[in-house]
Amino acid sequence: MKSNIKSWAKEDRPREKLILKGPSALSQAELLAIILGSGTQKHSAVNLAHQLLERFDHKLSELAKAQFEDLVLTKGIGPAKAVSILACMEMVKRKQQAVISPYKRVCSSQDAFQVLEPVLNDLQHEEFWVLYLNRNNRIIKAENISKGGVASTVVDQKIIFKKAIQLLASSLVLAHNHPSGNLKPSKEDLIITKKITAGAKLLGIKVLDHLILSETAYFSFNDEGILVA
Repeated sequence: MKSNIKSWAKEDRPREKLILKGPSALSQAELLAIILGSGTQKHSAVNLAHQLLERFDHKLSELAKAQFEDLVLTKGIGPAKAVSILACMEMVKRKQQAVISPYKRVCSSQDAFQVLEPVLNDLQHEEFWVLYLNRNNRIIKAENISKGGVASTVVDQKIIFKKAIQLLASSLVLAHNHPSGNLKPSKEDLIITKKITAGAKLLGIKVLDHLILSETAYFSFNDEGILVA
């Protein structure tokens, strides 16, 4: 493929193609090429995008996990291009968080997973989230309680209960991710779940479930029958 995109037919250039046909008409590499902005002397932006995607098995979920240091390992991806990619991925994550719509009903672990999976599926660190629900099990608010490291995050129960009282929540769904992909609850997971469930009960609030999420699956304390106060 020619290294200079300007030499391509106008309808084949990523930017012009997007304007003419819309973003859905572009391949992943073409979209990424627009984010990169330019190529190198030897490779077009599209070629460069192909090389970068190849490093991450052509999976956007893997690219979304990349850190600055990972991106600049690809020849032709300098600091400016790496920053552009990271900024774009962060915008997508924030958009996903924003689409957790209030008043969506959560009646099962699968419902909760579908709400939280877009937010937690590609993180390389642990985050603890709570869905605050009304009497009809509809979401009042989804709240990120804490962010941690690769293997754990600290959860302050007081923050959870304070927010629950402020929102007049009737029930809660707890959730956190395991970046390792291991869905088995740790000893700490079991302890914090028991403490939050017991504390919530004193306030007249019910903990409906605690989910542990990986990229494509989840573990439900309620489904497994281990959600006890």
